[in-house]
Amino acid sequence: MIDVISSKKPTACLALADGTLFYGSGFGAIGETVAELCFNTSMTGYQEILTDPSYASQIITFTFPHIGNVGANGEDAETQQPAAEGLIVKWDPTQPSNWRSLEHLSIWLKKYNLLAMGGVDTRRLTRTIRMLGAPHVALAHNSSGVFDTAELIKKAKSFSGLEGLDLAKRVTCQQTYKWDEMRWAWPQGFTRQNQARHRVVAIDYGAKRNILRCLASAGCEVTVLPASSSVDEILAHKPEGIFLSNGPGDPAATGRYAVPVIEQLLKNTDLPIFGICLGHQMLALALGAKTIKMSHGHHGANHPVKEYSSGKVEITSMNHGFAVDAQTLPDGVEETHISLFDGSNCGIKMSDRPVFSVQHHPEASPGPQDSFYLFDQFVTTMSKR
Repeated sequence: MIDVISSKKPTACLALADGTLFYGSGFGAIGETVAELCFNTSMTGYQEILTDPSYASQIITFTFPHIGNVGANGEDAETQQPAAEGLIVKWDPTQPSNWRSLEHLSIWLKKYNLLAMGGVDTRRLTRTIRMLGAPHVALAHNSSGVFDTAELIKKAKSFSGLEGLDLAKRVTCQQTYKWDEMRWAWPQGFTRQNQARHRVVAIDYGAKRNILRCLASAGCEVTVLPASSSVDEILAHKPEGIFLSNGPGDPAATGRYAVPVIEQLLKNTDLPIFGICLGHQMLALALGAKTIKMSHGHHGANHPVKEYSSGKVEITSMNHGFAVDAQTLPDGVEETHISLFDGSNCGIKMSDRPVFSVQHHPEASPGPQDSFYLFDQFVTTMSKR
C-alpha cells in the first residue's frame, strides 16, 4: 500500500483497487462513490466536461491545475444532470473570476451531489493511469478526515468496471422532444432555429446539448428520441437523416438493443446516417465491426486526428474508453480518420452510401472547432438525397 498525502489536513481520500491511497482536501458533496478513474487534459471547459453524459460512472482527474477559477454558470452545462461521479484536481478552487460566473464550483458540485478532492499530485496520478490503465477507485469526502481505508480499497476492488455495462439507458431522455436552440454566439448568446431545411431524428444515447445545437445551426429541425426507440417510432417522424449521439458505457452492451434498430434502418431505408462517439461505435457494430476496451482511453481537447481523404490534421475533443477495431471493418466500409496519438480508429464511412461517423467530438464544448464541417457534411448528404 502506498499513501500519497497533501500538505493540508486531509478531508478526502482516493483509494485505488491496487491499494494505493491519495489524500487531499475535499470539496463539493460529502459522501463516498465508486467508479472508474480517467484523466482529462483540457485546459478549459470543466463544467461542460463534468456534465458530459459520456462520463457516467467515471471520476475525472484534471491534468490542468486551474479548475474552478471561472466558477460555474447556467449556460455551460451539457445536460440537465451531471453524469460524472466526481473530480480530482491539483489545487483547491479559488474564488471565481469571470463575468459569466454565477456561483463557486464547490457550491455547484454540492447542488448536484458531486464529490471532489484537491491538493493531489495529479501528475503522479495521471502517470499511474497511463501505465496501469484506468483503475477502479473509491472516493470519500468527510470533514473529520477519518477514513476506513481498508473498506474503501475493498469497494474499489468490487467495482465491476465499464465492460459489459449499458449506461446509455441511465442517461438517455425518457420521452421524445424537439430541439431548436443553436450554438452560442456573441453578443446574442443562444438563439433559436426558425428556418430549418431538413428533418433529423437524433437517437439519444447520452447526447450533449452542443451537438444538438450544431445540428440546429446547420439548418436541421431536430427531434430527439430515447435510446431504445424502435424503427417504427423513428420513421414516424419522417426524418431526412438519422443522427446517432455520443454516450457512456460499453458499446457492445448498448448494442444489444441499438444495433438491430440501426441494421434495419440501413437495410430498409436510404437515409443519411451520422454518428458521434458511442453513435460511431453503434454504427460500426451494425456494419459488422467490433469494439475493444482501451487501456486509459482518450479524454481531452488536444487530440490530433488525421482525415485520410484530404490529409488534413484536425485538433479535436475526445472522450471515450472504447474504440472501433479497424481490423474488423468489413468490405464496403472505409476508415476515414485515425488518431495520431496511438493509431486508433476515429472515423468510418460506407463506400456507396451517405453513412458516416467519427469517434471524436466535432461539436467541441469544450475544445477546438476544427471539425464543425462534419455537421455541414451531414446536411449536404440530405440535400443531395
